[in-house]
Amino acid sequence: MVLSVVGIGFVIYQMRRVLAEDQGNQTMREISQAVQVGAAAFLRREYTYLAGFVVIVALIVGAFINWQTAVNFVVGALISASAGYLGMYVAVRANVRTAAAAARSLNDGLRVAFGSGSVMGMAVVSFGLLGLSVMYLIFAGSSDPAALTAEIGFLAGFGFGASSIALFARVGGGIYTKAADVGADLVGKVEAGIPEDDPRNPAVIADNVGDN
Repeated sequence: MVLSVVGIGFVIYQMRRVLAEDQGNQTMREISQAVQVGAAAFLRREYTYLAGFVVIVALIVGAFINWQTAVNFVVGALISASAGYLGMYVAVRANVRTAAAAARSLNDGLRVAFGSGSVMGMAVVSFGLLGLSVMYLIFAGSSDPAALTAEIGFLAGFGFGASSIALFARVGGGIYTKAADVGADLVGKVEAGIPEDDPRNPAVIADNVGDN
């Protein structure tokens, strides 16, 4: 648990360092703002459906296995969703900062990009370790080896919840970005004659949202 707290401290430090970087010119900021708005809308819609999935599965697990595993499933799902939200929050704000830093030097751009990536990576590990530690203290405190074995089995629900959210978020994001990419190419390049990845094409903004 101590290591998870240290990791969260590192996440906060990296977030502050990345978000303190320059955002570039006004055009870059406007495009970045559009991507941020799109990302927030995507997460709201995606997490709405995921919440329904979590509730249904938790009820099934509670009815057919036990309520302890169901609670661990819900907590694992919340931890995974929180890490995903934090990663998206930083990513859509680090993009413009990375581009602005790369205009100064490739080393600066690489430093900002790695810093933003480390936020998501360390958040997943730290949040997961913290959640698992808390669930262990709550549900697996028995001194009897036989009882402890059964109690540790409750923690399987934590991993199931965390991995389920990660799976659906990954697949949902992939479908979203591919649909936006194909739509941007068909409408932008083929019909309207707009160059690829031109910010005047709204589907390009959606594509960038999915890329994050």
